[in-house]
Amino acid sequence: MSLSDIQNHISSAVSKANRKLDTVRLIAVSKMQPNERVASVLDQGHRYFGENRVQEAASKWPDFRKIYGKVSVDLIGPLQTNKVRQAMELFQAIHTVDRPKLATAIARIAQEIGSCPQLFVQVNTGEEPQKAGIFPSETDGFIASCRALDLPIAGLMCIPPVDEEPSLHFALLAKIAERNNLSGLSMGMSGDFESAIALGATHVRVGSAIFGARP
Repeated sequence: MSLSDIQNHISSAVSKANRKLDTVRLIAVSKMQPNERVASVLDQGHRYFGENRVQEAASKWPDFRKIYGKVSVDLIGPLQTNKVRQAMELFQAIHTVDRPKLATAIARIAQEIGSCPQLFVQVNTGEEPQKAGIFPSETDGFIASCRALDLPIAGLMCIPPVDEEPSLHFALLAKIAERNNLSGLSMGMSGDFESAIALGATHVRVGSAIFGARP
């Protein structure tokens, strides 16, 4: 599929859910994609992207921004505490706040620099031991502790288990967000973003369906 195909599918899903189109942001996941493919999507006017690694984003986006102007780039991969300052200077949102030590580091640097990206708490909805994220039963307390640090928590993020029905996990994430008065839901990828939109996704993360398979 192309960028326009994905945009059309999103528009259709939003319409079916009786939502407004501007309530869903398409994050084009450009991790590990050749610069010429990223430039092609930029040339089509898209300005919202996602990266998995701080180092890769730092080598790519400052140059693109010199050419294309304002581009919003979100971190959707894991963040090490020693990369927090660099990440906060580079990204407009961080979708992977997943442990107290990271939240504390972000809060400390936010105080130092006087600003902070939008933050999403990553929830391990499937309670998978190999996957990052706060378990659902611990999420309310973690959100409260982040708020106590004056962190701008915008919403929640999840990556459902590959062998389970994703809509069950999207519904769980939406329920946790609602009881914590959070409006942001970063959920849904290339294969399931339409289901995510039906259940309230505000940010969908689509990579290979836009750019093609990664080299």
